[in-house]
Amino acid sequence: MSIRVVYFASLREKMGRTEESLVAEGIGTVADVWRAVDQNRPMPSHLLCAVNQDYAKPETPVRDGDEIAFFPPVTGG
Repeated sequence: MSIRVVYFASLREKMGRTEESLVAEGIGTVADVWRAVDQNRPMPSHLLCAVNQDYAKPETPVRDGDEIAFFPPVTGG
């Protein structure tokens, strides 16, 4: 299973990378992807995510070849 993971905005700096490829067994949801890339920590409740450029929830299933994006909440005026 290969999943492309991308990070945006301040999350890119926190993670120290813009993207990575994740080959992992036992990953079934967006939250599983987050735990795999962030040292098994739970996904922060304020974090936004997308699967293949559509907004997603932590429980959204992921599949081989998906692109998972993580980004902080957007603010504006």
